[in-house]
Amino acid sequence: MSPNKRLVVAVLLSVVFFVAYTAIFPPKEPLKKQENNSSVTKTHLTQNTQQIVEQQAGHKISVQDKVLSQESSNIVTITNDKFILKIDTLGRISSKELLQEKFRDKNNKHAQVIPPFGTKPLYIRFLDDALNKEATKTPYVATAKNLNITDKPVEVTLTQKLPDITVTKKLTFYADGHYDAKISLSKDKRYFVYLGDRPHVSKKLMAIAGAMIYTDDGVANIIADGDAEGRKIFTGVELASAFDQYLANIFYNFKKDIAVVVERDNNDNPKVYFDATQNVNFSGYIGEKDYKILNSINPVLTNAIEYGWFTFAAKPLFALLSYLHGIFGNWGWSIIALTFLVRVVLYPLTFKGMMSMQKMKDLAPQLKEIKEKYKKDPQKMNAATMEMYKKHGANPLGGCLPMLLQIPVFFAIYRVLLNAVELQGAPWILWVQDLSRMDHYYILPILMGASMFLQQRMTPNNITDPLQEKVFKYLPVVFTFFFISFPSGLVLYWFVNNLFSIAQQFIVNQQFQNEKDAKAKLAKKTEK
Repeated sequence: MSPNKRLVVAVLLSVVFFVAYTAIFPPKEPLKKQENNSSVTKTHLTQNTQQIVEQQAGHKISVQDKVLSQESSNIVTITNDKFILKIDTLGRISSKELLQEKFRDKNNKHAQVIPPFGTKPLYIRFLDDALNKEATKTPYVATAKNLNITDKPVEVTLTQKLPDITVTKKLTFYADGHYDAKISLSKDKRYFVYLGDRPHVSKKLMAIAGAMIYTDDGVANIIADGDAEGRKIFTGVELASAFDQYLANIFYNFKKDIAVVVERDNNDNPKVYFDATQNVNFSGYIGEKDYKILNSINPVLTNAIEYGWFTFAAKPLFALLSYLHGIFGNWGWSIIALTFLVRVVLYPLTFKGMMSMQKMKDLAPQLKEIKEKYKKDPQKMNAATMEMYKKHGANPLGGCLPMLLQIPVFFAIYRVLLNAVELQGAPWILWVQDLSRMDHYYILPILMGASMFLQQRMTPNNITDPLQEKVFKYLPVVFTFFFISFPSGLVLYWFVNNLFSIAQQFIVNQQFQNEKDAKAKLAKKTEK
């Protein structure tokens, strides 16, 4: 078997493992909020519920995080046509409900960005234990109870009067989901402000969830859930984010000297807070990781959209996809156009690879004869093989480089389509009404499998090993099975990519055959 075919087998088997692993071992769902019963008071939890809360948070949490998320504990409600945000008696943003239809869950309920249990945004913890204990018992007082955001932002001031100190939080909320915060203390006491737990709304396939610290040197430090190690301190922070696949809870507009801390909890998940000064100003955002929204608020926020290892390729691809959406006005057609443009750019490379595979197929019988003839003399066999390659202009590695260059492109597009919240609720045509969800009619996965089968039949194949031949034969079936649960946008990309590959393979096959026929005619004329 040629090195080129070995590479093909390795790549395809890697992709099969990639999709199989995520299908067999899907990400664990977060623990669901437990229903209250009549014996639970409005301000305290039963011991059993406390245990659930601590399991959810992953560590022993303070009294204020054991307060139920009930109407009685909320002192401010801020609304507009896209969300409902609430602030509780401990001065925390206790909940934010997204009202857009695309954020409804499988139970047809609106998405709740802030988990019901755990640390919440703007929670203050004092270094002094006695003062901190007093703060957990003293409710904040707000200057307003119900506010509605229209075109203009709204302001609310929260005040907490402790025996020896007064805490003031002046908050300004905007319709696009961001807010400005000014926290001041009447006396200088050391304290920390928490970003809050990440959203538990969307996490599918290989999407990462956890925390990100983006610093002024352009480095995105990503600490995924389960990977936090000890305590890390960052300075020069541009933004701190607690995120899942589509949503994020972000702090930004820090002073450069503020220390942002990422600490590990008992589940090795990251907890983010910063070491605040007596008077501190910063901004925050809670909502979807929509590029246009984030860019309009502050361009630095677009760095909260993470693409993993392939960010270098994914960012420009997403920019191109967004540009195409501006032309077509439909994300499905934009994906098709993006696939076409990528294939055009890679055409020269893939063309060379396909031609090389054609030549290797034609030489397979002669190479087999050389192998049999010189099987006891490897040195002569290698020399004869290289001479054969040179004579016919074949390169056994000719198809490797183009394939290797395509791998980062594929995974970059995969990351773009997986992380683009813009695809959520975005229709394409007919039965595909949400490109972020699986095709419930299984039409796209079946078409993808059929196109893969046709492409396989058209592609030159010199595999002699029966086991490898069976692997190749059943790959379309395996891919179809695993792609059933994939987002429609990703399956659409793969299907269209297969169609372009089929068209290109047809052209290459015709050109190669024409070249052979021309050489054969020339040889006949020469003989005459």
